[in-house]
Amino acid sequence: MTSPSSIVCAWNAVISNALQIATGDQSLNLGPPMVARALAMIYTAAFQAWAPFSETGRPPLPGGAPRIAPKHRTEHNKETAISYAIYRTATHLLPNRPIRQLLDAQMTALGHWPPTSATTGSTPDAIGNAAAAAVIADRIDDGANERGNAPGTPRPTPPSMRPKPYDDYTGYQPRNPPALVFDSTPRRGVANPALWQPLTYIDPVTGATKTPGFIAPHWRNVRPFALLNPYQFRPSAPEPLTSHAFVEQAQHVVDVQAKLTMEQKVIAEYWADGPRSTTPPGHWCEIAGAVSELRAHSTDDDAKLFFALANALLDASIATWEAKVHYDYVRPITAIRWLFGTSTILGWGGPGRGTIEMRGDRWRPFQRDTFPTPPFAEYTSGHSAFSMAAAEVLKSFTGTDQFRLEHTQRDPLAAESDTTELPLKLTWDSFTEAAFSAGESRLFGGIHFHQGNAAGLELGRQVGAAAWQQACLHF
Repeated sequence: MTSPSSIVCAWNAVISNALQIATGDQSLNLGPPMVARALAMIYTAAFQAWAPFSETGRPPLPGGAPRIAPKHRTEHNKETAISYAIYRTATHLLPNRPIRQLLDAQMTALGHWPPTSATTGSTPDAIGNAAAAAVIADRIDDGANERGNAPGTPRPTPPSMRPKPYDDYTGYQPRNPPALVFDSTPRRGVANPALWQPLTYIDPVTGATKTPGFIAPHWRNVRPFALLNPYQFRPSAPEPLTSHAFVEQAQHVVDVQAKLTMEQKVIAEYWADGPRSTTPPGHWCEIAGAVSELRAHSTDDDAKLFFALANALLDASIATWEAKVHYDYVRPITAIRWLFGTSTILGWGGPGRGTIEMRGDRWRPFQRDTFPTPPFAEYTSGHSAFSMAAAEVLKSFTGTDQFRLEHTQRDPLAAESDTTELPLKLTWDSFTEAAFSAGESRLFGGIHFHQGNAAGLELGRQVGAAAWQQACLHF
């Protein structure tokens, strides 16, 4: 791989590595919405620091540095300001020692060690530090509950413990008791079969029993970038329990899972983006990094692109989680177990077992044992919304939908260890095709219905278009 052509792209690679560590650190409490917000803050700070060195860029936050004289708008000065902005914002958001070591190493490699702390003046480092400080101050009470101390947040036990960042403060409670993933779910164990149900499973790594709560039910309260309100693009309601379509959508998931091809399994695995990954928002920033390298973007190009992209991903998280909480809709694992009960159906039997006959109330999705289904409601699909919002920004920025994305699966899948069909190469020829694939991967993975995917794609398209228009006002 060639060296990144812009400082933003270089930092994006470091941030991607940091996020893989961060999402595996339970103390940081980072799910996809929080990652989207972190990326929006990081790349808003980068843009805020870049704008004074541009001819026309407008800082997104008030109080930015005045426009720098043309003779001082050098590439080195831009890179320095952006580096400080990203470093300071990232170290604030990801206070984890291994992550700090990554970020420190990047600053050292760039010749900025030890970093300065000045926030006043017209030097590039001061402009970068000030940009980060402005973004952090602007977002600290934006509704995300970054400090874990919003009114209504449950207090930690014992009281001496620090509050957990991003905890819910709205009092959300599931309407169903938890279901044990690796055992049957009797009908009496599902009080409200059209609504979300928590899952209990054994972590095979630690041996501990886990019952994750709904991630970020308060996220509709986060201040958006371009949305007029969190429900601006809310889709119409999903299929009701009393409809024949409710049964049909569950049967469709069962049928797809029973006939999964190796290509579909690889697609499900490639787009999974669960814990210890960059999550969907970070995955699309990685794709943007590939776009940057292929097109040899300048620093100016990437300051704009990542600013627009990351804020579109933030708004996609807000709009999607608003719909998830509003409808509180059932996941396939609950619906299928409740509908098919003791009847015999075909399903995925677990790693190395392929498709087998099983009781309906023991059906499981094609997912890792450590993460059988994401802990939040089904409707709509976050993967679909994140992906189409990103595709909308990327094709608007580049002026074309054409882009070739490739993935070769060489090693056995984590969820299927007995494959003989590898290596297998996947290709996508446009941003839109990749977004559709990401959405469809959730059907292949058994964790979304078709309607949730379709509604998420349309939601993402609308969010991406709105965010792009808003971002352009600052270019």
